[in-house]
Amino acid sequence: MKPDLAETAELQAFVCTVDAKSLARAALELGVPRPTLSRRLARLEERLGVRLLRRTTRRMALTDAGQELYVRASAVLASIADAQLAVQRGSGQVAGLLRLSVPPLNTPLVTDMLLAFTERYPLVRLEVHATTEHIDLVASGYDVAIRAGHSLDPGLVARTLGRSQVVAVASPAYLAARGMPTTAEELGAHSCLLGFARGERPATHWPLRGGGQVKVEGVLVSNELALLLAAAVAGRGIALLPKTFAAEALTSGALVRILPDVGGTSRLAVVFPEREFQAATVRAFTEFLLEQRWGDVFDDTP
Repeated sequence: MKPDLAETAELQAFVCTVDAKSLARAALELGVPRPTLSRRLARLEERLGVRLLRRTTRRMALTDAGQELYVRASAVLASIADAQLAVQRGSGQVAGLLRLSVPPLNTPLVTDMLLAFTERYPLVRLEVHATTEHIDLVASGYDVAIRAGHSLDPGLVARTLGRSQVVAVASPAYLAARGMPTTAEELGAHSCLLGFARGERPATHWPLRGGGQVKVEGVLVSNELALLLAAAVAGRGIALLPKTFAAEALTSGALVRILPDVGGTSRLAVVFPEREFQAATVRAFTEFLLEQRWGDVFDDTP
């Protein structure tokens, strides 16, 4: 006996409802009446024999089964859309939706790159979400992300764009007032300017180049590198920053590098879920990024 497979319209109704977080918004996006959308969701749950969504008058939440179906159905629908576009417009053209997560880089180079991508691929609808949060790409429905750091979630593929040394810096005024630390352990007696670990919680340790880490205390914590740089230049404390980002202040003497054993290497990479059939939009975006002149931003590029 053949399984009673879900219809594409039912899967679309489900995925769109999860993304929109509202039946009304999902119905509007799909261009169907709300009762029709509700019937499709009910048929899908009846067909599968499981509850997918828990709905109240104020909120909607996925069940465990719903989360599993959302991840798989999103990939299936993306593959179907990609196949349709390839047939309709020819395999030489790239089109469709590309959802991108990026850190708030605040650099004209990255902005120019994204605009250049939209110019090269005018049929791609690009959605860019800037956040310091370490988003779960699969669970959140994102296609690709640009990330700094070395940690990589299971099921993701990373292509390195560039690497930069991360160095400890302070202003001459701060060092004159508080003294020059000569060992990493002395950082405990200093004011440090900290970022967020994985973009989620204040950092409590800095890495050491020989391995291991040292505990630090923060007087200012921010996910904005420009603020940490400005605070260091203003003499508020010691910061750990990418060398290329602090290059101008180091060259002018507004900051000096200290404690060569503290720091490491930061990697910027484009990451995407590992799938048997990669969407043409993801492939085009990845290849486009790898073509760019990241050497203008990093000490080392692939």
